[in-house]
Amino acid sequence: MTDEVERLSAADIGLRRTRQRAAILDMLAGCREFVSAGELHHLLGSAGISIGLTTVYRALHDLERAELVDVVRDDAGGRHYRQRPVTGHRHYFICRCCGLSLVVDTDVVERWAEGLAADAGFSDLEHTLELSGVCADCYQVINGGEAGNGAD
Repeated sequence: MTDEVERLSAADIGLRRTRQRAAILDMLAGCREFVSAGELHHLLGSAGISIGLTTVYRALHDLERAELVDVVRDDAGGRHYRQRPVTGHRHYFICRCCGLSLVVDTDVVERWAEGLAADAGFSDLEHTLELSGVCADCYQVINGGEAGNGAD
């Protein structure tokens, strides 16, 4: 596991524990970046775990509904998954070139979202926030080695 954060299992929140869900959660726990269902299916197969692609999609859908995975969309609308830590959902910066994902300071985002909701007279707020850009390494490649933060 890449984060030193406690993680929930499917059984912890009432989903029936299946071999497939357990294998998917275990594989996601080892992924530093978001992965598509196809990439996850390939990783599972490479590890000698035989699960059909349809089963991967179905399990990811169940895990998303159970709030055990975070989901982001790419430019083409494809869904990419990452296991969610117990401490609640997270927000990420996602590199449009290489897929690098970095956690955003959630407290700042949550206060901002709650302030917007309060100003508009809303309560019981739910939200999704996706931040995408180009990471420093990809920016240097794109710009022929010139350093920058992409804000020029």
